[in-house]
Amino acid sequence: MAKNKLTLFIFIALVAGVIAGYIYNVTVLKPYNTRLSNAETTIKTLDNAIVLIKDTTTTNYKALKTQRAIQVKARKESDTIREDKLEGFSILSDIFLRLIKMIVAPLVFTTLVVGVAKVGDINAVGRIGGKTMLWFISATLISLLLGMVLVNLYQPGSHMHIPLPDSHLGTDIKKSALSLREFVNHVVPKSFIESMANNEILQIVVFAIFFGVATAAVGEQGKVVIKAMDAIAHVIMKITGYVMKLAPLAVFGAITAIVAKQGLGILSTYAIFIGEFYSGLLLLWLIIILAGYFVLKNRVFTLVNRIKDAMLIAFGTSTSEAAYPRVLIELERFGCKDKIVSFVLPLGYSFNLDGSMMYMTFASLFIAQAYGIHLSTAQQFTMLLILMLTSKGVAGVPRASLVVIAGTIATFNIPEAGLALLIGIDPLLDMGRSATNVLGNAMATAVVSKWEGEMVEVDGGLIS
Repeated sequence: MAKNKLTLFIFIALVAGVIAGYIYNVTVLKPYNTRLSNAETTIKTLDNAIVLIKDTTTTNYKALKTQRAIQVKARKESDTIREDKLEGFSILSDIFLRLIKMIVAPLVFTTLVVGVAKVGDINAVGRIGGKTMLWFISATLISLLLGMVLVNLYQPGSHMHIPLPDSHLGTDIKKSALSLREFVNHVVPKSFIESMANNEILQIVVFAIFFGVATAAVGEQGKVVIKAMDAIAHVIMKITGYVMKLAPLAVFGAITAIVAKQGLGILSTYAIFIGEFYSGLLLLWLIIILAGYFVLKNRVFTLVNRIKDAMLIAFGTSTSEAAYPRVLIELERFGCKDKIVSFVLPLGYSFNLDGSMMYMTFASLFIAQAYGIHLSTAQQFTMLLILMLTSKGVAGVPRASLVVIAGTIATFNIPEAGLALLIGIDPLLDMGRSATNVLGNAMATAVVSKWEGEMVEVDGGLIS
């Protein structure tokens, strides 16, 4: 499938998914969505009534709790039926994402081993790693700061005036662990096989760096290993080409399921918040491209053009991981040396999620505004730093951004129940976050390649 055809088919799939999702929403899922909406409204009313009762031993309190339990059960039953009705669409994206997960771990390992072994010198690995982390930390801080500035400027939650909930009310989102031990457990592998099986990219990166450096250090014998790994990487790249042909079907299934479940009505309900967030993402895109322009000059626009289909895949499937193999290929075609691409890009999936970073400060402060909780500038900067640290330990966790937010807002006595304001629209926001993450990681890789003098023109002429 030609590159321009893939982009066209993905775009057609996006449009077709919206149309099909809307039709399915109004014809098939309407009764279940109505029951869910009624249950949600009743639960919210009961929660407000429960909060007003100070004595939890009264008959009235117990009756309200019983009614709430009934409504929660009804909501869960309707949601289960709705998910069953959407199974035919969601299975399309599930197949694609499972195939991508099948590819990503061995692709990261083989390409990174080859890349590190070609770099050879441990000092060179440290130098490249240092430049990479400098970009990642700078990009993360800018993304978090941009989210903080914009949410204070827009004040999206200030008009909601939601009363503070009782302490027992919450969501089913597990809070992110804040401990150093959990972070270390996430980074340092205890079993390479386990890391591969669980797609723990950061752990695979750690082992691959050790393996690559050791392979280069053994000299002549290591060349056999490098040649074998390089051959395996090329085979996986070929598999990637086959899998990518399913991308339009995956995008269609994912978009149809989201629109069918949420309906177009949710766009009007949260139109201002969604619009403000996406305007922030657009501004972040401009900052990332401008930063890249200072290093890559006019070629930055060629890079953006090359990765646009990968960004569409990430947007449609709501996961930047789905775009990883495609970005890897396009960066090498762009002129980045494989040893830089295979080293920087995997690290980006744990340390350089620019779209997710911006969302974390934006969403956390939005919840605080919704409850009328004022946070001083110092507290907001403290939140920013906490988010920067805790976000590095949850790469690959489902709904990772919400997980981190849940753990962070509790530190500032912001009710976790406020996440309910975001859960409904999170899939829509995740699409933009994922596409932004792809742009940020591709730009970081190209910039580090240029800094290292490891980039060539597509036509063959050196640019460094």
